[in-house]
Parts: sequence; C-alpha cells; structure tokens
Amino acid sequence: MNFEDFLLSKETMAAISELGFEEPTPIQIAAIPQIMKGVDVIGQALTGTGKTAAFGIPIIETCVKGKNPTAIILEPTRELAVQVSQELFKIGKYRKVTVLPVYGGKSIEMQIKDIRRGVDVIVGTPGRVIDHINRKTISLSAIKTVVLDEADEMLNMGFIEDIETILKTTPPERQTLLFSATMPQPILNISKRYMVNPQKIKVNPKDVVVPKIKQVFYEVRESEKVYALSRLLDVEAPELAITFCHTKREVDEVSGKLQEMGYNADALHGDFSQAQRDEVMKKFKTGRLDVLVATDVAARGLDIQNVTHVINFSIPQNPDSYIHRIGRTGRAGKSGIAITLVTPREYRSLRLIEKTAKTVIDKKKLPSQQEVAKAKLRSLEKDISEIIAENSHSVYMDVVKNLSETYSFAEIAAASLFAAYGDIKESGSVTEEPERMEKVRLFLTIGRKDKIQVADIIKSISAEAKIPYGTIGKIDVLEKFTFVEVPGDIADKIIRSVDEMIVKGRKVKVQKAKPRGA
Repeated sequence: MNFEDFLLSKETMAAISELGFEEPTPIQIAAIPQIMKGVDVIGQALTGTGKTAAFGIPIIETCVKGKNPTAIILEPTRELAVQVSQELFKIGKYRKVTVLPVYGGKSIEMQIKDIRRGVDVIVGTPGRVIDHINRKTISLSAIKTVVLDEADEMLNMGFIEDIETILKTTPPERQTLLFSATMPQPILNISKRYMVNPQKIKVNPKDVVVPKIKQVFYEVRESEKVYALSRLLDVEAPELAITFCHTKREVDEVSGKLQEMGYNADALHGDFSQAQRDEVMKKFKTGRLDVLVATDVAARGLDIQNVTHVINFSIPQNPDSYIHRIGRTGRAGKSGIAITLVTPREYRSLRLIEKTAKTVIDKKKLPSQQEVAKAKLRSLEKDISEIIAENSHSVYMDVVKNLSETYSFAEIAAASLFAAYGDIKESGSVTEEPERMEKVRLFLTIGRKDKIQVADIIKSISAEAKIPYGTIGKIDVLEKFTFVEVPGDIADKIIRSVDEMIVKGRKVKVQKAKPRGA
C-alpha cells in the first residue's frame, strides 16, 4: 500500500514526500482510513511504529482553519510535545496549518500571545493545558479531534484526572483517538467513558521488528561488557548510537567509562533536570554527541531520525522493551543495527525475546584486537583526509620541509601520527581486566560553568602532553574545577605540558590535587 491510496491532498503528499516517507507503516495503514472516516480509534502501538503520522496526517488533512483550535493532542512530557508538534508542523507545511506546543517550563504569557494570534492544533502536556483552561486563555469549544498519545505513560505520571477534565471541556461530539503501548485498566475505563464505539487497532510485534533492522548479539562476561562495547564502537563507527542500561547508576558508570576512554558519549536518565536533558538531546540531535547512554524511561518518546545503532548494554527485561528500544533505529525507511550484549545466564531471556517478537537475533563473534586496530586506522585516515581537504594543516608545512631534509615524508607523517595519537591499541581487554596502575589526581581550574565537556579535557591533555587518549583515567567535571586521573609515572610530565594551556578560550592552571580529606 502507498500513501497515494489514502487519497490525500497534493499539499499533504508533497510534505510527506519531503519527510522521506516511502510507504506507510502497519499502524498507519490500519489507522489512517479509520481516522479519516471520523470514527474513534484505540491504537496499541509502541514508539517507533509511525503512530505520530498515523494520527497526524488525518488531523492535518481534515483541518478547518478558524479562530480556535480544532484538534488537541495530549502528551506526557515536554519533549514529546515539542517533537510531535514539530512533526505535525512539517506534515502541515503546505496546508499552512499552525501547530503550537504548550508545556510547562516555558513562559505562559508567550503561549497566550501565540494562542491569541490563532492556532489550528494544540500539542500539550495535561498540566499546562489545564492552566490555560483555568485562565480562560484557551477555548476548546471548536475541538473536533482529541488525541491521547502515550496514554499509559500519562497514567504513570498521574495525569488521569487532568485528562478527564480536559475531555469534559471539549464538545461531546468530538472524535477521540487513544494511542498506548499497553492497555492497563484505567486506560480502558477512559475509553469506555469518553469514546464511542472505538475501532481497536493493535500492531503485531513482528510487524514492528522491521527487516531493515539488522539484529545481532554478542556473548560476553559481565565484567567485560564495557570493553566489548568499546570494540564494537570502534569497528561499527556509528553515526549516532543509543546504548540502553537498566539503572541510572549503570548509565552513569558506562557513560563515564566511555568518556574516560575518549568516546564522545553522555548520559540521560531520570535524575536529569529538564535543562540538562534539553542540553544533552540538543548535542545528540546535532551530531555533537556520538553515543547516548540512557535508561528506558529517559529514552521514552525520543524520535531521532539518524540513529544508526541501538546497543543493549543490558538485555531488555521483557520482549516489549526490546521492540521499543530497537525501534529507535531504522527510522524513515533507513537501515539500522540492533546489538545486544548477552551473558551466558541471559540466554533464556534472549530466546524469549526471539519467540515473542517472532524474529531471529544472530550470534556474532566480537571483533579481534587486530580488527579494532584496523578500524581505528581507517578512522584516522578519514580524519586526515578531511584536514587536508580543509587545509587545516598548512601551519605545519615549514616544519615538514625542514624535517624532509633529513627524513622521508613517510617517516615524518608516521612519526607525527604517533606524536598525536600514540600506539593504536585498545584501551582495555575483553579477555582480562585492565591493568591497575597507580594514579595521580590533577586539579584543573576549569569546570561546568565554563561549558567544558569531558571530551574537551581529554583532547586538550592528549594533544598538549602528547599521550594517547586511553592513558587518561577518570575525569570529574565540577562546577568551577575539574579532577583528572593520570598515571603516576608521567604525572609530572603532564603537568609541565598542560599547565596554563588554553581550553575554550580560558587559561587553565594544573597541579596535583590534595589528597581526599586533606
């Protein structure tokens, strides 16, 4: 089936084409015709199945512009409200449909001004919508369609009473659409009270696990997981990767270890403030962050088109979670890779996932150290090609000319690479624990207030002291200063090399840190 079969307007078809949608997903095939007829729909579908477009396309297509909004979509979180409004705006681009996200944490006065200018579709969190209703700054008298998106998540967050209040404020003859990954009893109760003969649509898990997602697993010991992950990141070289962990503590440990090993990684979990979450997501979406390490809850609702790899550092606790996770890749018709790290005792869980999702997850052998080294060299070759193309190397041409009187150009180039990167080898091992060596903590006069990242510290120290990334140990970036662990035998050399270096435009003083408790 094609989108043309829905008999959509040329404006909507043009927007869909621009978005890169090639063919409708199962939830879209089932839901769009029903919603276009005006009937109520209950859709049981996970994030990643295309449900936003499933209700968004009909809303845009049937929108009648007027003074007050004709559709309202309720979302559990601020981020989902923004994401869904952005997608609807793109779908309605040529039909000139105005879409406004309404959520807490943003000036309500600005939202009131936008509403007064005229809005066709409201996408909001229940709490902020209630605020507007109480202030009488929003009228739902013209609402023709209400969407309860991620209904089970709104239930978990305690929004049931707010949802019922909003539904009572809308006209009784409205169309009501409910989408939820699961259907707990309170959600079913809402459907009975506020929906009229709803059509029930459920996406089969085997339709969610799309063929374009390559699924593999690697057997590793628990103690080897971080080093197995580093090997895979080196060889796979993902454009954007989401790595899933069970707990917030595990997220912090894994992201921290990856940062220490020189990877451009960061964490995301429930302890993050909205501002911190927004900053991390902005970096990830714009490609300034390669690896996002997250819990299932923190990643709920993320819709990022260019995620090439989903890595289950911890095997999902149930098959639904597996389907939900891997749906983060293979978006918009693109291919994706889902990787799962499995300990021997977790085989039963893996087989249950395969059985429930009606899929096959292939076992693969971890890349060897030689394959990792080759991958790093390929990446290095690419980086150097980009430097030459951008003419960033011209400042060193005189140095090379002087050295060329004694050495060949090949020797000069190879020695320069060694000076910059050290020996190309792994930061750890998947056959034994990394060697424990005495570490010394350094104190650096720069911190979070200077908008410094762990990756900035690693790159600066490595470049100034001419040591490999993997030599640098744990890094703690605090508000006004930073602690860095380095091998004790080269600590003095590092201090001499990096003291008063310039990082992010600031001169940084470096010295040995006082012992803890001193």
